Amino acid sequence: MAFQSSRRSHTSLAVVAACLISVFASLSACAAEQVVVVPPPAVDAQKAAGPLQTAVVAGGCFWGVQGVFEHLAGVRRVVSGYAGGEKRTAQYEVVSRGDTGHAESVEIQFDPKDVTYGQILQVFFSVAHDPTQLNRQGPDTGTQYRSAIFYADDNQKRIASAYIAQLEQSKLFHGPVVTRVDPLKGFYAAEDYHQDFLLKNPNYPYIVINDLPKIRNFQRTWPALYQGKPVTVAQN
Repeated sequence: MAFQSSRRSHTSLAVVAACLISVFASLSACAAEQVVVVPPPAVDAQKAAGPLQTAVVAGGCFWGVQGVFEHLAGVRRVVSGYAGGEKRTAQYEVVSRGDTGHAESVEIQFDPKDVTYGQILQVFFSVAHDPTQLNRQGPDTGTQYRSAIFYADDNQKRIASAYIAQLEQSKLFHGPVVTRVDPLKGFYAAEDYHQDFLLKNPNYPYIVINDLPKIRNFQRTWPALYQGKPVTVAQN
């Protein structure tokens, strides 16, 4: 199984690191160049005190997407999981077949007085993933890696749909935005070993090449939204 094509390779990390150490820097630099600075959403909710709210998005491997949003100011908890399919198929090995309807997703719990739903989507579209890739993200392919926003209510649907139309009109991306906007029928947390994976495994080759550049992009591109100390599943 090729190293770039799967996260499930059982090749010794020491051997992989020794073989690929000379190309890590160049590959990471290439990934870091893919950030797209998008404008804030023209349609958004206002910051206001109230109960914590939840956003669910999918943008490829949930390791990196979770890692990005754990650094977003105003976020209280980020969980890796599955959305789009049935509860009985919400298991990693089953979802990885690509025929369950699930997408690897993250559930973001946030304080609406500190960060808006639209700001979450701004980070999602700019540094968390590439919204122009259809049923894939980087080295991972299949419908389980699709770009999607799972809305919890009509307001989230309105903001997400308007933002996608705004970004399409802006022509900032190299291709059409293929992000789906679907109703949230259920979110199912992934297995414990997937939670906080980026934070626990910063030297894992897949993380080094594909995900750490997202964190650096976030810090550099949106410093006002970035918090240095990440929230974690373990601390909640």
